[in-house]
Amino acid sequence: MSQKGKIVVLVAPSGSGKSSIAKYVLSSIDNLVFSVSATTRPTRPGEQDGIEYYFISKEEFNKRIENEDFLEWEEFYKGKRYGTLKSDVEEKLNSGYFCLLDIEIEGAMNVKQMYGDDCLAIFVKPPSLEVLEQRLRDRGTETEQTLRERLDRAKKEITYQDKFDVVVINDKLDQAQKEAEEIIRSFMNNSQ
Repeated sequence: MSQKGKIVVLVAPSGSGKSSIAKYVLSSIDNLVFSVSATTRPTRPGEQDGIEYYFISKEEFNKRIENEDFLEWEEFYKGKRYGTLKSDVEEKLNSGYFCLLDIEIEGAMNVKQMYGDDCLAIFVKPPSLEVLEQRLRDRGTETEQTLRERLDRAKKEITYQDKFDVVVINDKLDQAQKEAEEIIRSFMNNSQ
């Protein structure tokens, strides 16, 4: 693989099926690899550094911001930060791989602006906010307050869908997975 790879960005409101779609396309497409994000949040049981995330201290994260080591970064719930390391992405791209980024809207817009046509930005959308609410309730992990916060955030996020190259509506997960796979394969084939 001597040709430089390109970036695929996947964005969706929480509960829209983004992680399931990401896992599917990563297992279905050989030359597509996942970009592991850095985070300041604590490691959860079963997680490994460098697999789920690069777990770093707040001090290290701040130092990396100052050094402009991130393609994008954001601060979320209770001061926890997440970011995409330039070095990790560039290493994969220079090795000829296509790199899948699972990031938030603002970060996706920044990455798309930086990479232009070398970046495919996909927005995964629930069929409706009512369906999204039911999916979040079915998870059983949300309080009423966090559910409301996630739904309010989703309403705002959906207003950005027109800024993406493609919108995939996740009504039926298996169909959305196959649609995302076809879109990514087409992007990869047109990049040859």
